[in-house]
Amino acid sequence: MKTLKTIAIALILSFVLMAPSNAQSKVAHVNSQEFVQALPSYQSVMTELDQREKTYRTEIDDLLKEAQKTNERYQREAGTKTEEENQKRAMELQEMQQSIMEYRQTASEDLQKKQEELMRPVLERAREVIQQVARAKGYDYVLDSSLGAGVLMADGYDLMADAKTAIGE
Repeated sequence: MKTLKTIAIALILSFVLMAPSNAQSKVAHVNSQEFVQALPSYQSVMTELDQREKTYRTEIDDLLKEAQKTNERYQREAGTKTEEENQKRAMELQEMQQSIMEYRQTASEDLQKKQEELMRPVLERAREVIQQVARAKGYDYVLDSSLGAGVLMADGYDLMADAKTAIGE
């Protein structure tokens, strides 16, 4: 009899403890890339980055044109200069070229840093909105259905429309 009680209690405890593990989690999905690109703040970030990139490109083009003009002038004057002067000029042109390459690298690094700096708040805001909407709708998990994000099928509830509505708070 005591053994039967122990078995009964063990069965009841196992059912009680297993019940939460059998509960179904609600899962939704959202294309985070599309959502981020729909944010007004994303558009202003992209505009600022484009302007900065154009400025760098113009400056680099100007430096290249100046180096080209200098090279052409040195080529024209090469016959009237000594070998030593021509070698100095060749070194000067190499230094100009190196300087332009370094500036191009610096500009690229600056653009990348600026993009990370400006996009951080945009991505954080997108995450917050998606999280708020998911909690309000009772979803436990939200999968990213962006291309390459790892979700192969997304037939569940799509939070995109709700998240876009929430942005218009």
